[in-house]
Amino acid sequence: MKRITVLIALALGLLSPGLAPAAHAQAAGAAAPAAAQAPSSLLDAIMARGTLRVGLTGDYKPFSIVDAAAPAGMQGLDVDMADSLAKSLGVKLQIVPTTWKSLMPDLLAGKFDIAMGGITVTTLRARTALFSTPVMASGKTALARCADVRKYQTLAQIDRPGVRVVVNPGGTNEAFDRAHLTKAKIVMVKTNPETFQALLDHKADVMITDGVETLLQHKLHPSLCPIHPDHPFNHSELAYMLPRDVIWQQYVDTWLRIDTLDGSRAALLKKWLD
Repeated sequence: MKRITVLIALALGLLSPGLAPAAHAQAAGAAAPAAAQAPSSLLDAIMARGTLRVGLTGDYKPFSIVDAAAPAGMQGLDVDMADSLAKSLGVKLQIVPTTWKSLMPDLLAGKFDIAMGGITVTTLRARTALFSTPVMASGKTALARCADVRKYQTLAQIDRPGVRVVVNPGGTNEAFDRAHLTKAKIVMVKTNPETFQALLDHKADVMITDGVETLLQHKLHPSLCPIHPDHPFNHSELAYMLPRDVIWQQYVDTWLRIDTLDGSRAALLKKWLD
């Protein structure tokens, strides 16, 4: 519980007013005709369409998980955050399913207006997309069967012949594994939930993922234990990913700041992480 509370504090701290970007000021004396000719923002398109399209993978608790019984077809922290963003715009919410492998191509193809769901900020992604203000501090750490935790405390202990590290394709978990593991066997499965089942079924020994996910999976599967999630192998941040539209990015950051100041985000973090 203490570790979960720390993660909530980190998430809220990243959205403190001092870190939020200043509102974009219109240039003084700008001619009205020039403003009228400026290209419209995605924000204008969303308002005109009356629908906010949010890309979610639906396989990463607590952010999004497929649930046929849920109104949007998914549930999770970022499903609720997406609903909050849509309400701030006065439009309907449309969840667009995607995968970690197709996340960036789908965003660039205009299949959705914003991607949510535990997305790690990376320089590779920043070459073609924008990020919101970070919403949570993170870092990669290991998850293993509780009986084996002592065996996998370091990357050197994990990266040994005979150790099977399970991962699903396309995300930063796979990128981390391939960058740091040369001796261990990387076991590929199709979806994120299958990685945990592989550990439970003894078809793999370790999974490396964000600390917040290891803590939640321990709650769901007590026989799986996080390995020092408060001291991860690296440090990163999670954020929402957007097309290259600064006006839309600024709106999202303004909404995040307000959601943090009025306590709405804190309530959702408590709901999904406690």
